[in-house]
Amino acid sequence: MEIINKYFDDTVFLLKAKKFYDKRGFFSELYNQNSLKKLKIKDIFVQDNYSFSKKKGIIRGLHFQKPPFEQAKLVRVTKGKILDIVLDLRNNSPYYGKIKKFVLSRDNWYHVFIPPGFAHGFITLNNFTEVEYKVSNFYSKKHEMTIMWDDPTLSINWTIKPKEILSQKDKNGILFNDLKSPFYL
Repeated sequence: MEIINKYFDDTVFLLKAKKFYDKRGFFSELYNQNSLKKLKIKDIFVQDNYSFSKKKGIIRGLHFQKPPFEQAKLVRVTKGKILDIVLDLRNNSPYYGKIKKFVLSRDNWYHVFIPPGFAHGFITLNNFTEVEYKVSNFYSKKHEMTIMWDDPTLSINWTIKPKEILSQKDKNGILFNDLKSPFYL
């Protein structure tokens, strides 16, 4: 795994797994805890999640979990393409309320590492898109929160028109200005 770039004062990483080619195809090591430690990613991942979206324009997010169930995430696309969104929720951060966008696809082989203190979401840019991500803490419905994907304060340009297919959780998200963030820099 190599770092392509760092964001939010070197806390969010765009990573790329190395591919080793031969006449049969290629091999790639997608996760290695020791390799991540060498990149200064110390989080231990305890759960793998998989998201499948049938249609282009499906939005999922902006999600996060409050302490003590906050989560780091390691996100990648196994089929299709997404616009991945990361939102800084850390009080006292110079980037509080700022977003960073990443295009992740099976073709570019990128991963995004997102530490606790950030909300995460994405929109599918292809039909039949598959996203896998590791998390550093177990899911807790009691601690999950959603910020509205179309919050006017954030003015996120999702690049394509979203489908009107949202989960109930995403429909009931809160506005960013109503958030009392539990995270600190």
